[in-house]
Amino acid sequence: MKAGMMLGVVVAGLLVLSRAELVSAAEAFKVGVIQQRTIIEKTKAGKRAMDSLKEFQGSRQRIIAADDEELKKLEDALKAQEGGLSEAEKLKKQEEFRGKFENYQRRIQNFDREIQQKQKEVAGEFQKKIDEAVQAVAEKGGFTAVIDEGGAATIQVVLYAHPSVNLTDKVVKEFDRRNK
Repeated sequence: MKAGMMLGVVVAGLLVLSRAELVSAAEAFKVGVIQQRTIIEKTKAGKRAMDSLKEFQGSRQRIIAADDEELKKLEDALKAQEGGLSEAEKLKKQEEFRGKFENYQRRIQNFDREIQQKQKEVAGEFQKKIDEAVQAVAEKGGFTAVIDEGGAATIQVVLYAHPSVNLTDKVVKEFDRRNK
């Protein structure tokens, strides 16, 4: 009976000791959260990058709009002349329209690829800069981990975080300090 009691005291002591170690380990583990989308929107470099992408996309849209207008005019002219054209002339005009329409579709596909490539390049460069700023803020603040909250456009990883662990504004300041 004494051996059983002694074993119970030892087990209880180990449980108390391991609980103290867990509490100590948990206190040392400090997690922060950020909102990458907000960082992009608030930093000077992020605003410049977004404006650059918008201008790049806008220039492509203007070209497509001009091509679209030209195709509509050509189609309207073809319909207007349809009754007065011979069958050979009609086929020639239709073939001309088809060729221009195929070029138009290819141009749209090429522009889409160009825009996606540009977005990928800008995002890759920007992500490296965000990572550096996050690392600097985390190291200064003694954070063990920093997690992106996610949002509507991405997977939402963090369901709740106390505002005191949100590092977004600090990262924005650090980012701007590093990337003037």
